[in-house]
Amino acid sequence: MSNQRVVIDPITRIEGHLRIEVEVDEHNVIQKAYSSATLWRGLETIVKNRDPRDAGFLMQRICGVCTFSHYRAGIEAVEDALGIVPPLNAKLTRSLMNQALFMHDHVVHFYHLHGLDWVDVVSALDADEAKASKEAFKYSELPIATGENDLKKVKLRVKEFVQRGQLGPFANAYWGHKSYRFSPEQNLILLSHYLKALEVQRDLAKLMAIFGGKQPHPQSLTVGGVTCVMDLLDPSRMGEYFTLYKKGVEFIENAYQADVIMAALVYKDEASVTQPAGVMNFMSHREMQLNRNDFLFDSGIIYNADLSKVFDINEDLITEEATHSWYKDNEPLHPYDGKTNPEYTGLIDAKTIGMNGKEVDSKIVDEKAKYSWIKSPRYDGKAMEVGPLACILISYAKGNKKIVPLVDDFLAKTNLPKAALFTALGRTAARMIQARAISKHGLEAFTTLIENLKVDQETYTSYKIDKDKEYKGRFIGDVPRGMLSHWIRIKNGVVENYQAVVPSTWNAGPMDSKGQLGPYEASLVGLKVADISQPLEIIRIIHSFDPCIACAVHVMDKKGNDLGVYRIDPNYGTSC
Repeated sequence: MSNQRVVIDPITRIEGHLRIEVEVDEHNVIQKAYSSATLWRGLETIVKNRDPRDAGFLMQRICGVCTFSHYRAGIEAVEDALGIVPPLNAKLTRSLMNQALFMHDHVVHFYHLHGLDWVDVVSALDADEAKASKEAFKYSELPIATGENDLKKVKLRVKEFVQRGQLGPFANAYWGHKSYRFSPEQNLILLSHYLKALEVQRDLAKLMAIFGGKQPHPQSLTVGGVTCVMDLLDPSRMGEYFTLYKKGVEFIENAYQADVIMAALVYKDEASVTQPAGVMNFMSHREMQLNRNDFLFDSGIIYNADLSKVFDINEDLITEEATHSWYKDNEPLHPYDGKTNPEYTGLIDAKTIGMNGKEVDSKIVDEKAKYSWIKSPRYDGKAMEVGPLACILISYAKGNKKIVPLVDDFLAKTNLPKAALFTALGRTAARMIQARAISKHGLEAFTTLIENLKVDQETYTSYKIDKDKEYKGRFIGDVPRGMLSHWIRIKNGVVENYQAVVPSTWNAGPMDSKGQLGPYEASLVGLKVADISQPLEIIRIIHSFDPCIACAVHVMDKKGNDLGVYRIDPNYGTSC
């Protein structure tokens, strides 16, 4: 029997447009996998020939989720090019805004984007509220929103959705799927936290807005420093930051951590959770400044899952190629020399498996040609996974005293070996560990800032752009989804070239000229799918990366030409 092709388009509960295609054998084991970004958009072209001081404001529009990440990257890439060192107050303020982003992003991801891959909402309606309330104490000494009355309210609220035939945010999922493992009571606990997290993420968004002016798209960063001077000198604003921060810490410690531990204990035998990562090379960059000299997370590279050695990053070895991407220039280029010239070749006709499990006429990627708007970044010719898992593994391997205890604590509470970190479960746990590290140690930046403001109120470094000089610079750091870099060339006082190499480009890129798969594709090969018409296992693994395809595809036709027409029937689809 020949392999069957399954198309999941779009992958929902992510930022942007992602299509995953797999070939399964007669046992429903994935033999091949293809990751394709299907929408062309962005700003690398828009920013050309503009004043470089505008780069940050324009580049933050790459995405509606991690707006601060690209905003800061655009600002700091220009600062690097011009040789500007912002004052310590500005650096620490940016760090506090960054902490707010991480805490907000990770909570939203686990509960509202990734959560329904773990939680069977319909099953929660069969839960015994008293048993569920007692169950919550197994994972936290101070559980949140799991009192018997709290759980009764949650159950009633969701039951009303079901009785109306409108599940709202819980519609169109694979309820009752064989790979769900939680008991009804455990499902109810997580469902309650899903709803509670809607309130928490609102407070964490306010946390960013205190110094950013608003969220999303904060506006207080500028080349040379920050503009939120009045907020920094207002004790009430500083107190508000501290209060909201503590609310986030409480939820992370007593709900988020508890739920990931519960998931680890229950799902430790589920293949889609424990299958080893396909790419075992990991890269992350130093991030989260705490004081004048120290950062919370470390830089480095790990090859072949070997935690005994961490290598330094050589920026000259970073390239992007487009052998299987819809661009003209295939050769691997360093980002300073990157090109973004489109060459869309489309999809081909084929038979795929539809939502009813039967073959249907469809369009599929041509794996021998180009099939994604995302390029393929490589480090020294090798594919790399970036993200919270890479960040935590590298800091752990380097003996980071703030990270090692948190990783060991998770492994001890779940009785899992270190090998379990190199999985979708490890990826999800690392995101929680990263949030815990920030919640435990991030306020060092807050106290350092307050102490420094007593003797130094500088928030800006002046500078001058010489139009007769050429400049180049970059930002490299870690953001909620992994290592991000922006690269800029400035000539005649304007932007000559701009490239953004983002986390989801590293992870979601297609195979390269050597046939090496990117992390998304490689993570799926070898996975057995219980029901190919309900590919929950595939979605669970892809969601564990927290895809941001809007970030990964960020160019457009500045002449305004039509690039493609997309017609979607919201009531029926020919592929699952």
